[in-house]
Amino acid sequence: MQASIQRKASADPTADVVFETRELSRHYGSGDTLVKALDQVSLTIAPREFTAIVGPSGSGKSTLLQLMGGLEAPTAGEVYLRGQAISAMSGRDLSDFRRDHIGFIFQAYNLIPVLTAAENCEYIMLLQGVPKAERQARVDSMLNRVGLSGKADRRPAQLSGGQQQRVAVARAMVSQPDIILADEPTANLDSQTGSDLLDMMHELNRREGMTFVFSTHDPMIMERASRLIQLRDGRIESDEVRA
Repeated sequence: MQASIQRKASADPTADVVFETRELSRHYGSGDTLVKALDQVSLTIAPREFTAIVGPSGSGKSTLLQLMGGLEAPTAGEVYLRGQAISAMSGRDLSDFRRDHIGFIFQAYNLIPVLTAAENCEYIMLLQGVPKAERQARVDSMLNRVGLSGKADRRPAQLSGGQQQRVAVARAMVSQPDIILADEPTANLDSQTGSDLLDMMHELNRREGMTFVFSTHDPMIMERASRLIQLRDGRIESDEVRA
């Protein structure tokens, strides 16, 4: 049984909830080789949370983030974002919904190497059909907020690792998604660069009200998190909300 202090899934998925999973499972293999990477996880994420999903290797934290982002399909259970059932979507519908409502930050940055910092940030809005003037205004504002106003015309290879991850943060936020999912965003950064990046994201969370969920083993993220969800063997072991 999951820990008693875990937040229960709400009866109404639209009631002051950005994100919700219900009895979410992801299994691999079968029979003697069956691996329960995630096993009947139910949780809700409220607006403005700065949440860290933590646990040892193999606990299911990255799998949970992948399912939350619609990057993998669950074996069982449901995933809701603003009341929309992501787990029921597929193909173009899922791709478009993910593009319009979820921001992603990966440890490998995943920037497009032939595009500048500004163009990497602008790309999703281009797909969304946002007018050019609005795209440029949003990109300029966001790059300034993450401390890269003078680096807009540089390509990823011309930026340090920390600067590339700042571009990734700006790209995730500039399209104004409902939630930002960050998978080990500090893993490839030195401790000072990682700390500076986290302080920046925490400040954006407070000022802009963006909802962040991290999959991590980094103590620096855990220290800053307003909520810690501990996974073990694919299930929630504890769920601590901090003042």
